[in-house]
Amino acid sequence: MAASLSLVLGGAASGKSSFAEALVLKQKKNPLYIATAQAFDPEMEAKIAAHIASRGSRWTTVEEPFDLALALDQADPDHAVLIDCVTLWLTNLMLDNRDHDAALGELEAALEGCKAPVTLVSNEVGQGIVPENAMSRRFREWQGRTNIRLAARADLVVQVVAGLPNVLKGTLP
Repeated sequence: MAASLSLVLGGAASGKSSFAEALVLKQKKNPLYIATAQAFDPEMEAKIAAHIASRGSRWTTVEEPFDLALALDQADPDHAVLIDCVTLWLTNLMLDNRDHDAALGELEAALEGCKAPVTLVSNEVGQGIVPENAMSRRFREWQGRTNIRLAARADLVVQVVAGLPNVLKGTLP
């Protein structure tokens, strides 16, 4: 049987990552951070370095921009896993012309088989205007469908706005 699954949603800079990190640490297990970000410029390099420094040495970090199923296979029941973030993972898939549906299916299968509790961080991008170009509209659709599928599987779904959690499904520990 799969361990618990939590999904933390929010807009950019909403506090969702900090909230998710705290949620993982409450589980009193070895925190495993699966990072999907890629540093393509100095600004992103600095942002990644700041995130790593803020977490401290207690966290084990695995950088995996594409194959989240493979990264989850490395987790054991003594871990509490944080995947941050689904949105950057989807961006990586899109920019590399990978099959979104196949990758999401692999992720869902890995989540089902994972013996460690997993917390996913994902952006909510569907509350704004309709994007101007086809690629952005396709991404918005991918993100929305992915969030729907992950929320359906999750035991806990929390939307974070201005650093404040709003529980959409389940109960906070």
